[in-house]
Amino acid sequence: MYDAVQTAADSIAAQHGGPFPKTVLVLGSGLGGFGEVIETQTIIPYKDIPGFPTSTVSGHSGQLLIGKAAGAPVACMQGRLHLYEGHPIEQVALPIRAYRALGAQTLVLTNAAGSLKPDMGPGSLMIIEDHINASGQNPLIGPNDEKIGPRFPDMSDAYDRALREKLASAANIENIDLASGVYLYTQGPSFETPAEVRMFASWGADAVGMSTAPEAIAAVHAGLKVAGLSLITNHAAGIASHKITHDETLAVGAQSFEKMSRLMLRFLPAVA
Repeated sequence: MYDAVQTAADSIAAQHGGPFPKTVLVLGSGLGGFGEVIETQTIIPYKDIPGFPTSTVSGHSGQLLIGKAAGAPVACMQGRLHLYEGHPIEQVALPIRAYRALGAQTLVLTNAAGSLKPDMGPGSLMIIEDHINASGQNPLIGPNDEKIGPRFPDMSDAYDRALREKLASAANIENIDLASGVYLYTQGPSFETPAEVRMFASWGADAVGMSTAPEAIAAVHAGLKVAGLSLITNHAAGIASHKITHDETLAVGAQSFEKMSRLMLRFLPAVA
């Protein structure tokens, strides 16, 4: 694994040709448009990085952008990778480990999620304060490489408290309402059933989605600090009064772009 990580990192370094940013941003479904806000210096398609899977989901461009956002150096994954696409979980973790090998210190994960709370509707933004991994999969399963991280990483502050406070502060400055809650991860790609949604709510989850937790686990293992932000695109099954579709996810992402963009442009310089 270490050799694969280093090969990917070396490829990115060779194609970029400059210092790699300390902050990496992963854009979730419907949020890829933020990549257009970045003052891009380098664009690297995933297919040109050894070991990186190709993104296959609508709304995920599948390229790494390196540049600046509001003057802050940032690397941006315009399109993330999901287990439901058929990628092995260690391949989903590989990009995160490669960024750490390049010197990254902070990982900002965004996603589209379904709300389990009737009063947190579409268009809401939620700081991820913790997650529940309900997928039965973990990127750390298998032999551990101590050059990447410890065998048993502590997850008690997986979503860094200081970064959560900076997100809340940025939202306050921009006059953006920001909820805070627990994100529950399922593998997908089918949306959750009403019975599952009721169960997840009883577990203490506030939102549900099909990403983020594997990347967060890999990041904590590798020594990165993690911030997480969910864009609520719909109420989950049994709460919503209509059928849930991916088109709705993309549409609400587009409608919420201005708000999300303002928040990130305020937050990223604070992190840097």
